[in-house]
Amino acid sequence: MNKPRIVKDFEKLTDEVLAQIKLEYPYGFEKKLILFKNKEGKLVSALPFETETYYYLIRMTIKEAQQIIEEDDDYDDDGNLTVEAIEKLEDELEEAED
Repeated sequence: MNKPRIVKDFEKLTDEVLAQIKLEYPYGFEKKLILFKNKEGKLVSALPFETETYYYLIRMTIKEAQQIIEEDDDYDDDGNLTVEAIEKLEDELEEAED
């Protein structure tokens, strides 16, 4: 099945999708970025992320990816998701499913 592709800015994602992304990429996402051509034909870097229903391309540069992790308290000084954050995010997602 072909999932609808959604190109979105990181800041515009829902809390639920953000939680899923953090759990999918517990060591940050700077090294997971891909390049794709947007509808204007320009190369854009983005983080690929797939849910049950959508295939997301989340626009961000390497610098933005680093900054997001740096400023997020869920990640430690080494850029890794903390155990506390993992537990909290898993709980939030479980509650969202109920």
